[in-house]
Amino acid sequence: MALGYRIKALRCQQQITQEELADRCNMFRTYMSRIESGQANPTLTMLYEIAAAFGLDVRELFTIDDTPVAARVNSKGPRTSRGRVSR
Repeated sequence: MALGYRIKALRCQQQITQEELADRCNMFRTYMSRIESGQANPTLTMLYEIAAAFGLDVRELFTIDDTPVAARVNSKGPRTSRGRVSR
């Protein structure tokens, strides 16, 4: 899932407008719109601001589902290799 789509999904889930989210992050609404549409890439500082506006850890902006990142990583178990490259 693209970062912009994830931000938009979180914003809609919390029922806030782009304007409100942009205000919480100290940025222009037009820049937030560009982030959500994939036309702009936020800096790491901006990502922390966006995560804080949602009350999340920055890693949670990069989740595919609602399960926190650490829980998904730890639940996969050990990886084994058979020495082959898969395509």
